[in-house]
Amino acid sequence: MILGSGVYAQEVADVAACGGEFALAGFVENWDRSRCAELLNGLPIHWIDEIAPLVPSHSAICSLGTAERWRFIEQVAALGMPFATVAHPSACVAPTSSLGEGSFLNAGVIVAAQARLGRHVRVNRGAMIGHHTVVGEYATIQPGANIAGCCEIGSGAYIGMGAIVVERIKIGARSMVCAGAVVTKDVPDDMQAAGSPARVLRAAAPEL
Repeated sequence: MILGSGVYAQEVADVAACGGEFALAGFVENWDRSRCAELLNGLPIHWIDEIAPLVPSHSAICSLGTAERWRFIEQVAALGMPFATVAHPSACVAPTSSLGEGSFLNAGVIVAAQARLGRHVRVNRGAMIGHHTVVGEYATIQPGANIAGCCEIGSGAYIGMGAIVVERIKIGARSMVCAGAVVTKDVPDDMQAAGSPARVLRAAAPEL
């Protein structure tokens, strides 16, 4: 089951289907019940309050892009549904690395040796995560981002498209690194960094 029924849900569905490990059963909506009258990719959209009968036989992956996806995930977790970890067949994950439940790796992702990804991390197309780097739960790493070795990416952090984080840098919880930034110094919690080299500009805007 794909949590969400927006355009990115279709991307997640395609990736989940690529490896042949999962059979896609449908989508789950918790915001706009009217969407449940439609089909998406020819599959049903289920309302969150009506999926309890599916719990024993299904698992879920969340497609929402915002760090606030934890709210939807916790709704489903409270029902007892397990979460799948989905990786595109072209993703390369070192055998000494680990992926938390519910994590999603898109095409071309590289995860180097001894890296650890927490629960419900989203890593988009072509992003690279260096050796011994730790990525906290609910973090989002956008296409083409390059995170070097021995870094720490805080829970709920957002690393924008094409950003570079040099080695041994800490990105604080819920902080945002803007697209194309080159981060050479630590970024505190709840802040936004942009530029090359990146500067901390202001508090990160809450994601909606």
